[in-house]
Amino acid sequence: MSLREQIDSAVAAIRQHTDALPTVGIIIGTGLGGVAGAIEENLSIEYSAIPGFVRSTVESHEGRLIFGTLGGKSIVAMQGRFHYYEGYSMKEITFPVRVMQALGAQTLLVSNACGGMNPLYRRGDIMLMDDHINLIGDNPLIGPNDDRLGPRFPDMSEPYSFELLGIAEEAALDLKVKVHRGVYVAVPGPNLETRAEYRFLRGIGADVVGMSTVPEVIVARHMEMKVFGISIITDECFPDNLEPVSIPEIIAAAGKAEPKVTQIMIEVIKRIP
Repeated sequence: MSLREQIDSAVAAIRQHTDALPTVGIIIGTGLGGVAGAIEENLSIEYSAIPGFVRSTVESHEGRLIFGTLGGKSIVAMQGRFHYYEGYSMKEITFPVRVMQALGAQTLLVSNACGGMNPLYRRGDIMLMDDHINLIGDNPLIGPNDDRLGPRFPDMSEPYSFELLGIAEEAALDLKVKVHRGVYVAVPGPNLETRAEYRFLRGIGADVVGMSTVPEVIVARHMEMKVFGISIITDECFPDNLEPVSIPEIIAAAGKAEPKVTQIMIEVIKRIP
């Protein structure tokens, strides 16, 4: 079965439950369940009921597709994403983005928890993504290209919409929420990095490091979706003062900052032209 046929099959299964036409897709990151709670929900569908969707195995990732309204707009949200370190292929990880676009979404909002390497960042801070570096070692566009989905060589000069970044900065100012603007580097995981690796990643221009997001953004841009990305710094990754970090601590840090992220995301959605 071709990728296009797989997408059509997933959409057909979803259409048995809802005829919603979302304009915005959302990927809810680790510890950011409050975003889901803010959605005026019409329907949720378990991933297991959608052909082509794999199972999310990571703590705090529920594994369901939510349809509803947020910020006055019709949205579809992934409550739980897939990661390369779970053993899934890049095409499996990004397949839901293809489906959200086929359902009508032309804008994608992605969120994540990450480690802060910029010395000006602190645990609990929020960063707006204005660029990324892909060090996962794989790419979701490898293989035959379907020109109906996007070009063979998609441009990546603006992976994160400058327009949406400007809207988010205005919203943060109105909300009196401090935000940074920086570069996210994606690594395969699942281990956290060594001191030498943090020095290397900082040296090549990254402000934060994580294990997700970039594959989904590549696929979204392949389909010419506008993308907005937002990160919560859940641990401080300073090589000369590095301390062990536990996953419960990461989730707790994300949860503490999550209300501010939710506010910003709602305002961005409200102000999307």
